[in-house]
Amino acid sequence: MSYFTEASLRFLRGLARNNKREWFEAHRAEYEEHVKAPMADLVREMDVRMSTFAPEIGGDPRRAVFRIHRDVRFSRDKSPYKTHAACWFSHVGASHKVGREADGGGAGFYFHLQPGASLVAAGCWMPPRPALLRFRARIASDTAGWERVVLAPALRKRTGGLSEEAMLTRVPRGYACGHPAERWLRFQSFTVGRSLTDAQVTSARLTTTLATEFGHMLPLVRWLNSTLGFEPMEER
Repeated sequence: MSYFTEASLRFLRGLARNNKREWFEAHRAEYEEHVKAPMADLVREMDVRMSTFAPEIGGDPRRAVFRIHRDVRFSRDKSPYKTHAACWFSHVGASHKVGREADGGGAGFYFHLQPGASLVAAGCWMPPRPALLRFRARIASDTAGWERVVLAPALRKRTGGLSEEAMLTRVPRGYACGHPAERWLRFQSFTVGRSLTDAQVTSARLTTTLATEFGHMLPLVRWLNSTLGFEPMEER
């Protein structure tokens, strides 16, 4: 089945042009029918699919689907709504939160729905400092093992490799310049991803596409999670 349709993309394009509470409330029924409900259904289906190849990773619509409302407390942009929809699949033993404030969080899979800018991704985005330090320590002590995962030909071919969106200009304090893992130690975020077309996200094969991509990204997710104490599972 197709979870998202042209109506889903049309709503998000309209929201991008009219990011105001009045417009959103006038079109709330469209959001509920074409974006929110299908995203919840997608999470349920992907939870079932992942039980067969990554049973330690799961998703519940109540926690896996990101809110459409933006947190504008510390932002100069006071637009009230996100112009995309997204969901996050995480280790069943970890917090479902992400980013620097996500104590107890780990690595997982991400799906982002946005007209002309949809994507699938995986990893650990901007981890809190305790997690970041653990990643660095393991990378430094087993650089070859890390590179077997992050430089795997299949992963690099599909995603282009680890995102360089957040890197230090120098090796972090505590590590010497010229360290064998110097390049990797400068990363502050550990994610990979690839874009999806509008045709792909509205296709009846979307869940198959996501399962395939998640499968290729799974070794990275498992390496990161095991570093934080969240181990793979054989079943759930």
